[in-house]
Amino acid sequence: MNILEACNLTKKYGDFTAVESIDFYIKEGEIFGFLGPNGAGKTTTINMLTGLARITSGFIRLSGTDYTRRIKKAQHLMGIVPDESNLYEELGGFQNLSFCAALYGMERSKREERAWQLLKQFGLAEAGKKPFRSFSKGMKRKLTIAAGIIHEPKILFLDESTTGIDVVSARQIRKLILELNEKETAIFLTTHYIEEAERLCHRVAFIVDGKIVRIGTIEELMKDMRNYYLKPPIY
Repeated sequence: MNILEACNLTKKYGDFTAVESIDFYIKEGEIFGFLGPNGAGKTTTINMLTGLARITSGFIRLSGTDYTRRIKKAQHLMGIVPDESNLYEELGGFQNLSFCAALYGMERSKREERAWQLLKQFGLAEAGKKPFRSFSKGMKRKLTIAAGIIHEPKILFLDESTTGIDVVSARQIRKLILELNEKETAIFLTTHYIEEAERLCHRVAFIVDGKIVRIGTIEELMKDMRNYYLKPPIY
């Protein structure tokens, strides 16, 4: 079954079309990569899917239900990790996670238990009481991901999860993504690193100038590229 279906999604800003008539689906438990250069429309797409940007046209279906005009009501199904952290600098790791859980209506005892569980899982237990502002970039990224899954969503949206962090932290985050996926969490991952998509994703879509140009597995896309470059020249 598909956890998410997007059909004919379009986003316009005046006369400028940021995303034009794109179609794709994500299966339950799938890591779906969304690749493209800067400015291609990746963040605009993720903003439409999560309700942070109004859709100009098209529709979105989550778990079989059309949420196009009421996407806010579907946010309990989603975990959202933006490209820039949205956590509170003055709060500690545990406080930030507990606060996010409260926003999703989790009971106090359950959210505190879940917060400590995630801090341990993400290797942040010792930083649980330290203010978020004191975290390294890699630690901030991991805590932001933890906040995105505090309510155990069916699908997680990750926008440029490893951009701008050190190699060791990036490796740890990729490992965490795979661990989340082993628990059947579907993941929509935007990135401009083809190597990252190759390591993590079941299927990928390439978006260029607001249009999806290819969708498939890495193997399928690499095969298409090899066939293209191995074609005999036409004279």
